[in-house]
Amino acid sequence: MNDWFMSNLGDPMLADESLSQIKSCFSSQCDSSKNANHMAVFFRHESIGGVHCELKVYFSPAALNVAKVFDAAPCQQPSVNDLGLLAGSEESWLFLFPS
Repeated sequence: MNDWFMSNLGDPMLADESLSQIKSCFSSQCDSSKNANHMAVFFRHESIGGVHCELKVYFSPAALNVAKVFDAAPCQQPSVNDLGLLAGSEESWLFLFPS
């Protein structure tokens, strides 16, 4: 399974509580995972021509259980451009974006 998952948190100024919940859930799931380097959550501020941007959170395929908790929808692997790491190890970059 290579599906990534995405959740649109909307206005970034109102997303702090959701981000904290994602980090907490991720931490509890990651502790029991054997694929910790493949498990990560990324974020990006995205705008489609409007004045305001939206905060989108991307869950790697190994973070499926976390993605389900937040009703994330399947999506393609995000572009690495302007992507930030929300939760997971720095080594996950190498495993998930090898090129």
